[in-house]
Amino acid sequence: MKAGDLFIDESEIAESFVRASGPGGQNVNKVASAVELRFDARRSPSLPADVAVKLMKLAGSRLTLEGVIVIFAQRFSSQPRNREDARERLAALIVKAQERDKPRRATRPTKASKTRRLDEKSRRGAIKSLRGKAEAD
Repeated sequence: MKAGDLFIDESEIAESFVRASGPGGQNVNKVASAVELRFDARRSPSLPADVAVKLMKLAGSRLTLEGVIVIFAQRFSSQPRNREDARERLAALIVKAQERDKPRRATRPTKASKTRRLDEKSRRGAIKSLRGKAEAD
């Protein structure tokens, strides 16, 4: 499976098919159309370490304590479409994890913050000068 610049080996992805919840007509109790996709992000040899860490942060509640990402797809009534949907969602997560953060630009301090800083400095200076006088006495 291709996800951005990376290729994920099919053996790293585990899929199981379960019955979908909700309305479904006569087939709802017979057909296992929902897909539960599992991908071990922590132990994946296909992912660089920094991408794996960012991927686990992005996964949020879909991440287990063992570092496995679980994606449950039941949007469609057919098993192949749900399987494709789950894989696309995993690929989108991996692509997002590969994006580099933009460095923050340095901004100028506001006039108010400069004034506060200078006022604080002058206040501290006044206290130190008072302490010096008290110790001299």
